[in-house]
Amino acid sequence: MLIGLFRKPSANAVAAVLALAASGVALTFTNPSSEDFKSYAGGQLVSLISDELCDGGLPMVLQLWVKDCPRLILDQEPALAELAGQFSRRLNFGFASVYTTEIGGQDLLPTLRLPQYSVTTLGIAGQFVILHSSSDAGKIE
Repeated sequence: MLIGLFRKPSANAVAAVLALAASGVALTFTNPSSEDFKSYAGGQLVSLISDELCDGGLPMVLQLWVKDCPRLILDQEPALAELAGQFSRRLNFGFASVYTTEIGGQDLLPTLRLPQYSVTTLGIAGQFVILHSSSDAGKIE
C-alpha cells in the first residue's frame, strides 16, 4: 500500500540535488586552511599597521629614528601572520570557515599602546571576506 503513495522524482529534482551535492563537495575542497588565513591576515595587518602608524601616528622622536616605516612594517609580515594565527579562532563548517581575530591593545612603550583590532572573517571558496571589524585608536602621549 505504501508503494503507491511515493512518486518517482522528476529529472529536474534529481539534477538539482546532484548540483547541490557537487557544489558542497567543491566548497569543501576549496575551504581555505588555517595557513591560508594566516597569510591573508598577515597582509591585512601590514596594511592596517602601516596606515595607523606610518601616516603620522608615530611620535616625532620615533619618526626621526624610523626612516622607512612602511618597509619596516612590511618586513614584519611573517611575524604578523604568526601573531594573527595565535590570536585567531577558527569555526570550521567543512564547506566554509569563520575566523575571529582579536589582537593588539598591549603597551609597546610607556607612552605608546598598540591599537586593538577585532575582525570576523569568512573563508569560503578559496577567498576571504571580512564580515565585521572594529578597532580602538590606541594611545600615543
